[in-house]
Amino acid sequence: MNVRTLCLAVLNCSESTGYEIRKLVSEGHFSHFVDASYGSIYPALAKMEGDGLVTAREEFQPGKPPRKVYSITDQGREAFLEALSRPAQKDIYKSEFLLLAMCAEMMQPEHVSRAIDMQLDYLAKEIAQITEEAEHVDLAGAEWVAGYGRFVLEQSRDYLSKNRAALEARAGQAFNLSNDSSSVGGLRASATVAAE
Repeated sequence: MNVRTLCLAVLNCSESTGYEIRKLVSEGHFSHFVDASYGSIYPALAKMEGDGLVTAREEFQPGKPPRKVYSITDQGREAFLEALSRPAQKDIYKSEFLLLAMCAEMMQPEHVSRAIDMQLDYLAKEIAQITEEAEHVDLAGAEWVAGYGRFVLEQSRDYLSKNRAALEARAGQAFNLSNDSSSVGGLRASATVAAE
């Protein structure tokens, strides 16, 4: 799936400006599917307009520049449905928090605790956002998708809450092998001792 398909998905729900599409795909209810940079949306819209997949009209606003409002065409809807029929690519999951967790033994305990608290706060906000967004999407599958997303996030939250003590217990263990806990050299020595 690509930026074109994501833009067509938005326009399949309602006509939108490029700015509105960008907001929906970067922080709204279409932000959970495909990464789309601000710079990729307008070229995709221009190409789709040239290919007859969308139309654009100017709306004039008092005291402001006119805004360009995009609508999907029948040909665009066909292209969107064709894109949906292709097998989905594998999910991509990346987490800076998991890198911190993997290296917890090299971190100060207070830094590990802070990282856990921040991750729990992030998960709570994501769960709330998904729940709120599902109410504004007029597609039958939206509630199912929201339930799936909530389940994944709630499982992450629950695992982290139940196992935070084990992760916090690992914090600073690399320092314990060295007399000088602030020494980078001590950490290198610790790693060498651990490897032997």
